[in-house]
Amino acid sequence: MAGLFFSAASCDSTTYEEISDNTPITSIVKYEADIKPIIENSCISCHSSSSSAPLTNYSQVRANIDNIINRIQRPAGDPLRMPQGGSLPQNQINIIVKWKADGLIEN
Repeated sequence: MAGLFFSAASCDSTTYEEISDNTPITSIVKYEADIKPIIENSCISCHSSSSSAPLTNYSQVRANIDNIINRIQRPAGDPLRMPQGGSLPQNQINIIVKWKADGLIEN
C-alpha cells in the first residue's frame, strides 16, 4: 500500500514584487531623484561633458530621451545597445521609460 508523502519547505518571505525587475512603478518619476543617479552610474563615463553626445544635465538627457530609450532597449548583442559592455537592469529601463511617460519632470 502506497502512503502519501508530504514535504514541508521553508518559504522565503520575499515577495515577487521585491525581487522582480518588473516591479510596477507607482510614483511619479523625476529627473533629479530617479533618472540622474542612473545616468551618473551607467552613462556618464562615456557621455561626459567632453563627449560628442553628453548626458550631463537635465536638458541634455531630456533632449535625447527617445535615443536613450531606443539604445537601452536594444537586444543583447546589438552593437548599438547601451551602455556598452553590458545593459541596464530592467527596473532601471522601466524607470526611464516611465519618466518619459510621466512628462519628463525635472524636480
